[in-house]
Amino acid sequence: MAVSPSSIATDHKKHWWVTNRKLVDKYVKDARFLIATRERNDVTSALVLLDAALALSPRSELALELKARSLLYLRRFRDVADMLQDYIPSLKMSSDDSSGSVSSDISSQQLSREQVKLLHSDNSSSGSPVHDPSFKCFSISDLKKKVMAGLCKNYDKEGQWRYLVLGQACCHLGLMEDAMVLLQTGKRLASAAFRRESICWSDDNFTLPVIITTPDISSAATPPRNVSSLSQSENISHLLSYIKLLIRRKTAAIAASDAGLYSESIRHFSKIVDGRRPASQGFLAECYMHRASAYKASGRIAESISDCNKTLALDPTSIQALETRAELLETIRCFPDCLHDLEHLKLLYNSIMRDRKLPGPPWKRHNVRYREIPGKLCALTAKIQRLKQRVASGETGNVDYYALIGLKRGCSRSELERAHLLLCLRHKPDKATGFIDRCELADERDLDSVKDRAKMSALLLYRLLQKGYSSVMSAIMDEEAAEKQRKKAAAATAALQAAIQVQQTQCCNSKLEPETGFNDRVNSGENKAATNAFQGVFCRDLAAVGSLLSQVGFNRPIPVKYEALSC
Repeated sequence: MAVSPSSIATDHKKHWWVTNRKLVDKYVKDARFLIATRERNDVTSALVLLDAALALSPRSELALELKARSLLYLRRFRDVADMLQDYIPSLKMSSDDSSGSVSSDISSQQLSREQVKLLHSDNSSSGSPVHDPSFKCFSISDLKKKVMAGLCKNYDKEGQWRYLVLGQACCHLGLMEDAMVLLQTGKRLASAAFRRESICWSDDNFTLPVIITTPDISSAATPPRNVSSLSQSENISHLLSYIKLLIRRKTAAIAASDAGLYSESIRHFSKIVDGRRPASQGFLAECYMHRASAYKASGRIAESISDCNKTLALDPTSIQALETRAELLETIRCFPDCLHDLEHLKLLYNSIMRDRKLPGPPWKRHNVRYREIPGKLCALTAKIQRLKQRVASGETGNVDYYALIGLKRGCSRSELERAHLLLCLRHKPDKATGFIDRCELADERDLDSVKDRAKMSALLLYRLLQKGYSSVMSAIMDEEAAEKQRKKAAAATAALQAAIQVQQTQCCNSKLEPETGFNDRVNSGENKAATNAFQGVFCRDLAAVGSLLSQVGFNRPIPVKYEALSC
């Protein structure tokens, strides 16, 4: 019997498809075995096998899930976000910007449930052209998939793992609002799937569903257990509670700052950055930046510069931190360091204009939009030229160290020493990397670079504080020396005035001497007449002596004739 060429081609195509599927199943099986060992090297090898399986079958749901959980286990959160970035709510909300910018002013109230894609999109199956991704959740094909998934009771396999895995990754990347929405969506879908499955179960074989919700990816290859599923759901609940706590504190701090209560805002942000539980790198950088703005508004320049340094150590491309630190250095007239920051900011703007996108991945938040960069670059160039002219004119030596330390002019030595001691204890270079212990880095390979940036910026600030202390102390010593000179001059003037007064009194006494001589002669005659009554009296009676002394006076001699004292 002759075989047609079409049937031969069909058999060959079927054989090729079966071979690829067998290879994919083999790669996935081997990857599961490696993942079950919980060793980092084995999990890395499993990622290679999963990449090979996805190269043959890009839409393999099991391979995608295992890869995402493996990346999460290896703490490669950025790779997870890049892999599932279509499911990040804030990225979908900012997709309307044609320039490709991502705004950072997205609040938790704007993250509505309707803007989260609830099902995995498959444009090839619908046969329709690609539309705006913000309307994918309302497509008819996705609605059909949702209904069929509910009827077939396989809804938990449709892609709810995406929300749980991506929610944990967003939490570690600092996208707290996105993480809260994604984890809540994953829990809601898991609860709905559990309710649908529990309807057809009898009381004899009733068990809890196995839902992998933590980075412990070994449960994908181990038999289901009720205890592990309970602990995993509890971990997700605890993580959600912690995320909500951080969002509440951040919201309260921003509200206090907007109301002008900067000390209250600083207190709330300090609770976040100094908490016992480590927070994510991106979220801490954002909190440090907000606290730096609060410090700046309250006039605490050294603390504001320190928080800007920490923000730039965690995120070197933070435009807001560079702008704020440059403004602070310009405020205290430290123009060389201000020019350094402005030149760095100019290079960053030029790189953005060259790449035609903001720095970092698409899901990273910024406080500016791409269309604002050209105007900012022109204004920055003019500002740099003005500062260079001021530096060339010699305005580099009059740094306002009083504002840097936080003192008023004319302060005492004790006030300066107290303020300097507090600043040294807070901003000592040896303690510059202490905040990294409370920070959960998105990539452990960035640890050394973060420490180097923190140490360098803290050393520059410490040297500036020491220079300010010596300058203010010398000014206080000069004021004390001038005060001593003024006191000596005042004492000399007082002594001179006293001498002049003594001379004047002596002159007055010399003019009154003739009159006093005449009076003395008259008094002496009277005294002679009075003393005649006492001549010849032997004064043995004490009462008589006392009366004589009282009449004559203690300071006047008693005229007595010695010849009258004989017996």
